[in-house]
Amino acid sequence: MANTSDIRNGLCINYSNDIYSIVEFQHVKPGKGPAFVRTKLKSLTNGKVIDNTFPAGHKIDVVRVERRKYQYLYNDDMGYHFMDGETYEQVSIKEEMITYPDLLKEGDNVEILFHAEKELPLTLDLPQYITLAITYTEPGERGNTASTNVTKPATVETGATIKVPLFINEGDLIKIDTRTKSYMERVKK
Repeated sequence: MANTSDIRNGLCINYSNDIYSIVEFQHVKPGKGPAFVRTKLKSLTNGKVIDNTFPAGHKIDVVRVERRKYQYLYNDDMGYHFMDGETYEQVSIKEEMITYPDLLKEGDNVEILFHAEKELPLTLDLPQYITLAITYTEPGERGNTASTNVTKPATVETGATIKVPLFINEGDLIKIDTRTKSYMERVKK
C-alpha cells in the first residue's frame, strides 16, 4: 500500500472500483490547513477524466502494470488482433480501447498496457507520430483562399480522413500526430 507521496504521472491506481492512471498531479501546502494532492485521473476502462483531491498521507492502492510491444495484424468482428514479436502470442482488443483505430496499418508496432496480476489489456498506445500515404484528395487550387491556414480533407492508406494543407497531393507521404489525428508535415520519399 502506497501513499500520496508516491504519486507520479502515469501511476495506475484502484479508485472507486475502477483503474485510473494519473494524468497530472500537484502537491499543495496552503499557508493555513493541512497539505493535499490535487490530481487528474483518467479511467482505463472508459476513458473519462476526473479531478480528485487526496489529503496528504492518504493511502492509495497501486495497480502493477506492464507495457509490452505488440505488432498489429488485422481486425475483424472480434476486434483488433496484435502479436507479441518475441513469444508470438496473440491478443484481441476491442475497438473502444483504441483512440484512433482507423490510423492502424498492418505491421505497425504499438504498446499495450496490461494489468500484471490479471493479464488484462487496459490501454493501447500508438506511436506518437506515424507516416502514411495519401490515397485520395481533391486537387488544391491557388487563389481560392483568403487566409493562409486553409485545409482540405484527404484519405490516407488506412482509410482515415485527415485535414491537410492545399499543397498536399495524392501519393504524398505525410506525418500524422496520433494523439490529435492531425497533419504534422509532408515527408520526403
